Amino acid sequence: MCKHRIAARASAMIVSLALAACTSAPWNEPIKGGPVDTGAGSLTAARKYLEGRWTLLSYEVFLPGEAPIALGGSGMLTYDAYGNLTTEIRVDDATALILEKAGIRTSNGAFLTSGRTAVDMNARTLTYLLDGQPPLGAASGPLALNKPRFWQVEGTLLTLTTKGEDGATVSVGRWQKAE
Repeated sequence: MCKHRIAARASAMIVSLALAACTSAPWNEPIKGGPVDTGAGSLTAARKYLEGRWTLLSYEVFLPGEAPIALGGSGMLTYDAYGNLTTEIRVDDATALILEKAGIRTSNGAFLTSGRTAVDMNARTLTYLLDGQPPLGAASGPLALNKPRFWQVEGTLLTLTTKGEDGATVSVGRWQKAE
């Protein structure tokens, strides 16, 4: 029994000496990380670019087996520094009737969307974050807020494309930077 106690104490002493030999960095200094990604092509740059007001140039809705519907009307898109996206598209009466038949409801000739969004740089998408619902939940029409909007930028032109579950394009909106 005595040999076991001596062996245990010797092992504990060796471990203690080994741990004492290892020195750690001071705890009062900050941990150094990599540079913040703020350059061209970064998430920060994309959010900053999207920030502001955009004027609708054109908007088309593509329904299976039908000719594209070009929305006749006007619109404004606003993206703020906190990732909130508000879209307001006003259509004429004829377009409102066509959209209604396609399952896209307007209210007094207006199609309004508003909510917080997430930007995915790899997939190049904007996705609404809906309270209490997963972002890619069950679809509720060709322009459902739970569908990601694929974005493309060319100068001051922003193109937002919505795709269906099969990958087919269901809408394309083209917006011009207003500010």
